Amino acid sequence: MLVLAIAQLTLVLHVRNTLIDAAASAARYGSLADRTASDARERAAQLVATTVGKAYASDIVVGNAELEGLRVLEVRIKAPLPLLGLLGPARVLEVAGHAPLH
Repeated sequence: MLVLAIAQLTLVLHVRNTLIDAAASAARYGSLADRTASDARERAAQLVATTVGKAYASDIVVGNAELEGLRVLEVRIKAPLPLLGLLGPARVLEVAGHAPLH
């Protein structure tokens, strides 16, 4: 039982870190001079779907925000919290990535 609990915790941390990386990467991509917020959303959806599955890419919000006085592009991903394998309650895990806008 302990080994299964450790394996599940490892999976939860992997999914969380993967979503954080996808959000940050998509924000950087969307903040490029020739890209838009919709490009960032598509990039986040693509990264998440290929790494952890399409179910995790269903709730992605992209918009402008202010972070410590700086205008940034924010990519926010809400996804299921994997409690049993990759199954779990929807929209419990929320991560965000930011990139400065020019």
